[in-house]
Amino acid sequence: MTTDNAIAGKRVLVTGGTGFLGPHVRAALERFAPAAVIAHRKAEYDLTEQAQTRKLLDDTRPDVVVHLAAVVGGIGANRERPGEFFYQNMVMGLLLMEEARRRGMSKFVTVGTICSYPKFTPVPFREDDLWAGYPEETNAPYGIAKKALLVQGQAYRQQYGFRAITLLPVNLYGPGDNFDPKSSHVIPALVKKVIDARDAGQGHIDVWGTGSASREFLFVRDAAEGIALAAAHYDHPDPVNLGSGMEITVRALTELICELCGFTGELRWDPTKPDGQPRRCLDVTRAKERFGFAAQTPFRDGLAETIGWYEANRS
Repeated sequence: MTTDNAIAGKRVLVTGGTGFLGPHVRAALERFAPAAVIAHRKAEYDLTEQAQTRKLLDDTRPDVVVHLAAVVGGIGANRERPGEFFYQNMVMGLLLMEEARRRGMSKFVTVGTICSYPKFTPVPFREDDLWAGYPEETNAPYGIAKKALLVQGQAYRQQYGFRAITLLPVNLYGPGDNFDPKSSHVIPALVKKVIDARDAGQGHIDVWGTGSASREFLFVRDAAEGIALAAAHYDHPDPVNLGSGMEITVRALTELICELCGFTGELRWDPTKPDGQPRRCLDVTRAKERFGFAAQTPFRDGLAETIGWYEANRS
């Protein structure tokens, strides 16, 4: 772990900085004494267009880019929009990193995804296994687009000495998440479904899959802390997992959400719907060793805070 602070006194642009994760990352970055932390609204600049990407960098004049902007969603959204998920995620990162390189920026942080891992990666996922197979089919276009940005960063470092790093966060959750059932991930989708059923007095809910798949989750403020630590202190081509090291089955997760929401009805599993990747749990050793990151939020506490936020803000 280096003690150098790569963002002290620097102007830091956070793409996607007004989304779910972005405000937390901006707050975490402020602790490392940047000259400024800059965000932009999505509607202001289309990062899939080169002219718009150049205009963003002209207008904001950053020294460092933390690239969070992405088109994301759960299994349903990935199955319905694979071309969009591939193209938009690929081209945003491709254009932004190239423009950052041309302008001689001092650091570029790509926030990737564990959807890049092979479908049957040995658990816990180690970064060295990233190329051991093809990703799970339902999210492969998204995962491959993000993995290509890892290759771009490594190639630019090798040829140009460009300081690009890649982080691989596990599934995030927390207050302010996307609860739209058409595009949300598993935790917000289940929270909304369970609360809607509870309030309507329903006797059951239908849940996708068998419940046997496992997932790991990282609380949004913990993720932001890991990203900020890496932006300040990590400078190496190797990708780094960001996770909690905790694994839970979708069935146990659903039962816990029902308990915390006060829903006592029946769970009806639909095995005709996909489970997605069979297991997800990360080896988080590298993040601890390279820049001192370890998640701090107990899962039950983070889940309760997320549910409380949704109940207070859903109107």
